[in-house]
Amino acid sequence: MRWGFVFAGLLAFGAWKYAADRPADPGPGQVAPDDPRQTEPGRRVVLERKGYALEPLARFEIEARVLGRETYRADREADLAPVDLALGWGPMSDSKVLDRISISQGNRFYYWSVREFPIPDRDIVGHSANMHMIPADAAVERRLRELRPGQVVDLSGYLVEAAGKDGWRWRSSLSRSDTGFGSCELVWVERVSVR
Repeated sequence: MRWGFVFAGLLAFGAWKYAADRPADPGPGQVAPDDPRQTEPGRRVVLERKGYALEPLARFEIEARVLGRETYRADREADLAPVDLALGWGPMSDSKVLDRISISQGNRFYYWSVREFPIPDRDIVGHSANMHMIPADAAVERRLRELRPGQVVDLSGYLVEAAGKDGWRWRSSLSRSDTGFGSCELVWVERVSVR
């Protein structure tokens, strides 16, 4: 009898996990057509999170399709930015394009590969990015951890440079066209919502 309860519990957990992690279907076409908006920060107040000083470099707003979500626990950066989102906008928010691109995340990077380019590679690079998310509070962190590939999200906050008391630094990219080490955005997220 006891094993029956254990089996039922495991089955229920598996069903819940599948429902929570399954990709969403946002519909046809470019579901997030606009480029991210980046402007002067408008404030020079240094933010603080878990002992790190965060200097705003630019005000940042984005509506994008979630291409992937990776949660980190073991690296130094995880204390500050526990969630990375691979995000796509414009042509990289279109299912017809994304069905022909293989996407993965790991080691704080987002990777893509194709057999044949559905759009030019410069459009893949210029319309997608891996972003390190620094939640402004526990509610924002919870929402970030619940995001699923395929969902369309609205995020707003700041691109920042983080500094530790020991001299450690982590600076956001301010470009959407760069690649490789240092090309990810480091985002202080004040608001996140799913469309």
